[in-house]
Amino acid sequence: MFYREAGDFSTTYPQDSQTFPIKFDRWRYYAVLFVAIFIVPFMVNDYWVNSIFMPFLIYTIAAIGLNILVGYCGQVSLGTGGFMAVGAYACYKLMTSFPEVSMFIHVLLAGGITAMVGVLFGLPSLRIKGFYLAVATLAAQFFLVWLFNRVSWFYNYSASGQINAPERDTFGILITGPNTEAWATYMFCLIFTIFSAVMARNLTRGSVGRQWMAIRDMDIAAEIIGVNPLRAKLTAFAVSSFFVGISGALFFAVYLGAVEVGEVFGITKSFLVLFMIIIGGLGSIFGCFAGAAFLVLLPVLLKIIGVDWLGWPTDIVAHLNLVIVGGLIVVFLIAEPHGLAQLWRVAKEKLRLWPFPH
Repeated sequence: MFYREAGDFSTTYPQDSQTFPIKFDRWRYYAVLFVAIFIVPFMVNDYWVNSIFMPFLIYTIAAIGLNILVGYCGQVSLGTGGFMAVGAYACYKLMTSFPEVSMFIHVLLAGGITAMVGVLFGLPSLRIKGFYLAVATLAAQFFLVWLFNRVSWFYNYSASGQINAPERDTFGILITGPNTEAWATYMFCLIFTIFSAVMARNLTRGSVGRQWMAIRDMDIAAEIIGVNPLRAKLTAFAVSSFFVGISGALFFAVYLGAVEVGEVFGITKSFLVLFMIIIGGLGSIFGCFAGAAFLVLLPVLLKIIGVDWLGWPTDIVAHLNLVIVGGLIVVFLIAEPHGLAQLWRVAKEKLRLWPFPH
């Protein structure tokens, strides 16, 4: 009975167009932010941060980036892993070349460099679309992995071909390296996740987002009514690659600390992020959070239930994870293309009407 619109009056245009028009939604949003910022850092340990929170936050940023391109602009991309590698290697070169600069600047610059690379590989979208664009971005994935493997300058001529994050601090608190504290890395990733979600939400609700959705729905009609396809598509590639580059930089520098591009940022990573937005919901910022949470928590829950409680072999649990994810992708694509986000919207509509039938 608390989830009602009765008594929520809008007297100005900003109030009428706000993200959460219902008061209960706004308070829930503030409560989640309060818990995430002021309670979780004092309760987490290394296991919770490294197994759940950091993968969830970093994959959410990557899903937001890919969802802007695929869900909002309708440009199919299979090169997410390669663009994450661009962000990781850009961050590594910045960290080793400018050790005195803050990690916040390194991560943002890594996202900017990835945005420029994304625009370069987004140029074919002006002439091709659909399956052919997917193949072009897949080619970008393989090319970028090959480039970082073959050109030794990117990994500072290391004999192993692996990049390792040096120790760096922000405001005197270690963010990277083996001596970091769990709460510090969690807060660092949380800041970028909130920044990415707020920025993406405002972009998709503004004129830029309307241009992306017009291109997605029918690009010829969008061009007739005045939308510039060149600017809209390249802007989508730039913004998407910016967020993906930030996630790649965080994945390398803060989460793993050391990566080898072929193992960490291969084609599997691209499909994983794509599955997140399919299950979470295309064209939804909340769907990015839901999809990332589902695919991060599912292996952990299966391990607890299958291995720890039922005593199943580890390989059986891993295969069961793949079966569940594959089955859900088929079900969502057929029955509910908008994913978990649409189920959440339907549940909220039911709550707004309950206990009345209509």
